[in-house]
Amino acid sequence: MRRVTLFVNGSARNGKVVAVYGSFSDLLSAASSKLGIKAASIYNGKGGLIDDIALIRDDDVLYVCEGEPFIDPQADMKASEEVYGSHTDWLTLNVGGRSFTTTRSTLISKEPDSMLAHMFRDRGAWGNTQDHRGAFLIDRSPEYFEPILNYLRHGQLIVNEGINLLGVLEEAKFFGIDSLIEHLEVAIRNSQPAEDHSPISRKEFVRFLLATSTKSELRCQGLNFSGADLSRLDLRYINFKMANLSRCNLVYANLCCANLERTDLSGSVLDGANLQGVKMLCSNAEGASLKGCNFEDPSGLKANLEGANLKGVDMEGSQMTGINLRVATLKNAKLKNCNLRGATLAGTDLENCDLSGCDLQEANLRGSNVKGAIFEEMLTPLHMSQSVR
Repeated sequence: MRRVTLFVNGSARNGKVVAVYGSFSDLLSAASSKLGIKAASIYNGKGGLIDDIALIRDDDVLYVCEGEPFIDPQADMKASEEVYGSHTDWLTLNVGGRSFTTTRSTLISKEPDSMLAHMFRDRGAWGNTQDHRGAFLIDRSPEYFEPILNYLRHGQLIVNEGINLLGVLEEAKFFGIDSLIEHLEVAIRNSQPAEDHSPISRKEFVRFLLATSTKSELRCQGLNFSGADLSRLDLRYINFKMANLSRCNLVYANLCCANLERTDLSGSVLDGANLQGVKMLCSNAEGASLKGCNFEDPSGLKANLEGANLKGVDMEGSQMTGINLRVATLKNAKLKNCNLRGATLAGTDLENCDLSGCDLQEANLRGSNVKGAIFEEMLTPLHMSQSVR
């Protein structure tokens, strides 16, 4: 029994191996069944027409047609190569002075719409310039091009340490590697350090204080000290504007002339703190404890708490001579035995405020709200000229 390999006329692909037996008509029937065509004639590899089964030898390669003339299969292979641009041939790229060797299919298969695919799909279509060794010249960064070429090879984004992802992203955008652009943007987002909003500890702040000259203005504007223990520290003249000092321990801290404007001091403990000349305009100290604090500066520099939120604060026994509490909110606050001589309380909300034992001599209470306020055991009488309503 003889075996032959049958191909459709003009093709060298998808051949079928059949056994040769019986008559020539039996071979045509087998060819029709195997190749799915209506076989009418058979040719050998040189285009010779076979009309007798005795002319067929074992392992012959034959071409079956439906009556059309013989077509050389080599011509079909050449045509296919022209159509596909011989995608498996090797190329050398000179990228910024560094050589990369790859196949044409690597450059065009994964991203067929990219610039690289257009450059190398059709030979000579772009007129690519070559160096003396025949390598195609590309004026781009080789460090950033290498991850792109590797991505086209295996589909994975791998970037060596020390390579800036932003540089690779710009190259990917330049070459139009759209799928890689998405991977890089995700990788860049993931590589960004998370924003650190954790509070500053006492240890960190003390180290910061020790490293700063006493003549330098220390700026802590907007920093987060929430819950920190800053008790007994020298914090004079420090700018804490808009900082978060909520629930801080500031017992006996020296905050002389510190800027606490719009600072969050809610729930903090400042008992016995030195607050001479402090600026606390529009600050929020709701629920804070300021017992026994000293706001009185012998030089005459007055503490300014204008517009501050002091709801429910405990300021019992504090020295507040000349303090500015204009339009501040002191609702339900405890100011027992405070020295408020000459204080400005114009427009202040003192509703349900305990002012027992306070010294309000020469204090300005014009337009203040004293509904439910307690004025027992006053050290000096409160005159109508002070315009209490």
